[in-house]
Amino acid sequence: MIYLIVAVVAIAGFLFGFDEGVIAGALHLLKSQFDIGPLAEGIMTSAVPFGAFFGALVGGRLAEPIGRRKLLVFAALLFTVGAALAAAAVSVQFLTAARLVLGIAIGIAGMVAPLYISESAPAQKRGMFVSVYQLAITLGILGAYMVGYLVSDSWRLMFGLGMVPALALLVGILILSDTPRWLALNNRRDEARATIARIHGVAPNAAVVTEELAEIARTADQASRGSGLSALLTPMVRPALIVGMGLFLLQQLSGINAVIYYAPQVFQLSGFGSVETQVLATVGVGVVNVAMTVVGMGLIDRIGRRRLLMIGFAGTAISLGMIAVASTIDSPALHYVALVGLALYIASFAVSLGPLPFVVMSEIFPLHVRGLGMSIASLSNWGFNFLIVLSFPVLVAAIGLAGVFTIYALICVIGFIFAVRMVPETKGLTLEAIEDHLRSGRSLRSLGRGSLAAAR
Repeated sequence: MIYLIVAVVAIAGFLFGFDEGVIAGALHLLKSQFDIGPLAEGIMTSAVPFGAFFGALVGGRLAEPIGRRKLLVFAALLFTVGAALAAAAVSVQFLTAARLVLGIAIGIAGMVAPLYISESAPAQKRGMFVSVYQLAITLGILGAYMVGYLVSDSWRLMFGLGMVPALALLVGILILSDTPRWLALNNRRDEARATIARIHGVAPNAAVVTEELAEIARTADQASRGSGLSALLTPMVRPALIVGMGLFLLQQLSGINAVIYYAPQVFQLSGFGSVETQVLATVGVGVVNVAMTVVGMGLIDRIGRRRLLMIGFAGTAISLGMIAVASTIDSPALHYVALVGLALYIASFAVSLGPLPFVVMSEIFPLHVRGLGMSIASLSNWGFNFLIVLSFPVLVAAIGLAGVFTIYALICVIGFIFAVRMVPETKGLTLEAIEDHLRSGRSLRSLGRGSLAAAR
């Protein structure tokens, strides 16, 4: 049952990636049909992260009172409507509004889907299962790039195809129940027991079900009902908020969405001539993204979150430096250095910086503020996503590709330091054990650093 849950919820991740990445293949067609300057291009492209910012805010406020499942149903409806509106757009303003709707859907799904998986998955494989969501995002990006290559003469069809996975998500989520932890927190213990039994594939009175429900219920009973913003600033929760927001801030300031949204232009600025070559190279970026996300899924529950983050930030800093150097000197030989640097950057990001903020934020917040905490962390994600996507074409025009990527590389160095000093290790711990550690008064960053036995 857990595999079905993950597969259905991961469709939200696919839509996340598809609706972010589809603009890369459509942008040159839109420019030929509409009069789009650099600022209008930035506004239209950044409408998705701008809408996602508000979607995450709404999702955080509603995740506790109405539940994870109903929010995903609402997101699926928005994905469907947004894709239909984008395909029918008659102006840049109309398309911007449609992408705003898609952004709201992405913001809700980007917060709720990892939460849904995390609260349903067993501790030993939780990192891998939550990473499936990031894998689905990369598959969605690759799918969008392939659609852009195969349907290269119709931007309407590119956007309209997004309705297919949106309807699949709607049908799939309707057959699922809510998470056992949300059900327990809302005193629906019989439904929680039945859900746990379905996830494990055993009878409701099985010992494993009784033990897991007792542990969840204990934490739910301890949880304070104070779940407003003030609860996030308490000494117990504040470190989790700093880590959650910090990881997403650094993930976005590494420049990933500038590359995802504007990949063909990056290749053009790096010396690759034809539009077809640029789009085909972009598909190659998508393939690397998917392949290395799979590698990251295999490593996350083996070597741990913190160490993998350190590897990822180091790799992205080096590769962004390579792209910056290659973009400075107009030499055909260095075009391939830029290509290798871009592939290494995508690989480093996909194996680490892509999935880990979603995994970590779904683990470190206590149950009574988990939805709200993940929402605020997601606001950091989408707020800086919006700034990066909006500013990229303007910055490139002002200081060039080399200057922009140099800034991103320096931010990745800061990210490495942040991972070393601030990020806890949650590998192999139950959500309840992590919460017990926070309630004990010990620092969050000490979790997993010689304190695993005590945290258990």
